[in-house]
Amino acid sequence: MPAPRILLVDDHAMFRSGLGMVISAAMPDAKIIEAGSINEASSLPPDQIDLVLLDIKLNGLSGMEGIAQLKRKWPLTPVLMLSSLDEPQITRQALERGAAGFVSKAETAEKIIEAIVQVLGGHFAERSPADSHPAERRLTPRQCDVLDLLHQGLSNKLIARQLALSNNTVRRHVQDILEFFQVVSRAEAVVAARQQGLIG
Repeated sequence: MPAPRILLVDDHAMFRSGLGMVISAAMPDAKIIEAGSINEASSLPPDQIDLVLLDIKLNGLSGMEGIAQLKRKWPLTPVLMLSSLDEPQITRQALERGAAGFVSKAETAEKIIEAIVQVLGGHFAERSPADSHPAERRLTPRQCDVLDLLHQGLSNKLIARQLALSNNTVRRHVQDILEFFQVVSRAEAVVAARQQGLIG
């Protein structure tokens, strides 16, 4: 395989440098290109890029929101998401938006390299191995669906109709979402979810 060109997008210069050194040690032929934001990455020359390593939480346009922008610039280039957040709904949303895979920053260097090699080889690393360990309480897939519709401003009645649920079931899901984020209103829940990168 020709020397891969890997674009690393992260707003922490220290992390970029550290990960770049890890990749270079494991893949000496790899060319590492760094960017501190989606806009900086988008302003790069449209040269061949074999893989984008993209942090979910970025200053300015978030990584989650920037997936589509990067895919427009490099349509055939896989995007491997990096995040310190280890939540299944984040993984699901990233994959829905076009990411080829997801790996936690909490993983060992060896596991991150393994994920990079898998994606470069065309095998999508959909879930981080860290997802397999017991973790804190998380939103269920159905609660994520309700959260997405809350973000769109739908009332409980419209959410119930959209998801074919009873009003009481939707009301219970909304209450569980408020408790999950430890807030008292739907608007606060949406803000908290946005801050955590769960919604765009």
